[in-house]
Amino acid sequence: MKTRRVVLSDVAAEAGVSTTTASYILNGRADEMRIASETEERVRAAVARLGYRPNRSARSLRTRRTATVGLVSDQIAGEQYGSSMLTGASLAARELDHLVVMGESGGDPELERLLIEEMLEREVDGVVYATRTARTVHLPEALRGTRSVLLNCEDPDRTLPAVVPDDEGGGRQAAAVLLDAGVDDVWVVGEDPTPEATAGPRRMWGVRAGLAASGVALGGVVACDWSVTEGFEATSRWLAEGHRARGLVCMNDRVAMGVYQALAEAGLRVPDDVSVVSFDGSALAGWLRPVLTSVELPFTELGALAVRRLLDADDRGGTVSVPMTVRHGGSVRRA
Repeated sequence: MKTRRVVLSDVAAEAGVSTTTASYILNGRADEMRIASETEERVRAAVARLGYRPNRSARSLRTRRTATVGLVSDQIAGEQYGSSMLTGASLAARELDHLVVMGESGGDPELERLLIEEMLEREVDGVVYATRTARTVHLPEALRGTRSVLLNCEDPDRTLPAVVPDDEGGGRQAAAVLLDAGVDDVWVVGEDPTPEATAGPRRMWGVRAGLAASGVALGGVVACDWSVTEGFEATSRWLAEGHRARGLVCMNDRVAMGVYQALAEAGLRVPDDVSVVSFDGSALAGWLRPVLTSVELPFTELGALAVRRLLDADDRGGTVSVPMTVRHGGSVRRA
């Protein structure tokens, strides 16, 4: 025998209120309608006891909202950082009684267009457009005129609201960690390999500005792509040429791993001979010995904020930079 679906009137009867009052409460209008907190508690307790679930189809017909958010990305689902962004977006959506519907283009513009069109055909309440690498993007034509927020990327024309990590602030923090340890001979290892990327240049600006504020000039840059192998080979060549520094800022944790190996082969110890600071705050930083001090990227917070801004009717647009935090390890010598 099929069990009858619990409806709103059942909840109202269980709580001893009118259906209208129950509706106001479950739609987040209790304060607006000046409904007593005790009444709200009774209704929510009735929901829990009866196992009531709102009928999304009926509600979308009434409100012209589907309680879904579309998330279109290039390639983030399989990445550690991308996974954290998705987690943040999903949690924030659930807090706002929405679900996230995701599509990944793999960087294919035609597939990206089809994904966005599919989201719009499903009448999602808005689209979060995300990228794996922090960078500037050419806004997909299908997003123009659509309620959208950019995640981990920016439109040069500032057409859409954007949420990005504060990489420049992170660079300042990396410099401060070394300066606070009494290290004033600093080089940077790594150059951003992605042409439209913003993380590398902003981190570099931050490091230079942080050092300059204390009257210290950056010693130089060991150029290499952001990989373990490149970090190792470039640092090995640099050391073989007779270069030395008391402090190294690596552009990400993978570069830092290569730097650790190069220093070890040259007979230099971290942090006794060279202090090392990096960016990302990835699991790799915790596996290195000594544990790597790394400026952590706030990916979960980025994803959550993008969804909150998307669903905030009063959002004023513009770019919001989310602060980064230092995850301290043992790779910087004590002052």
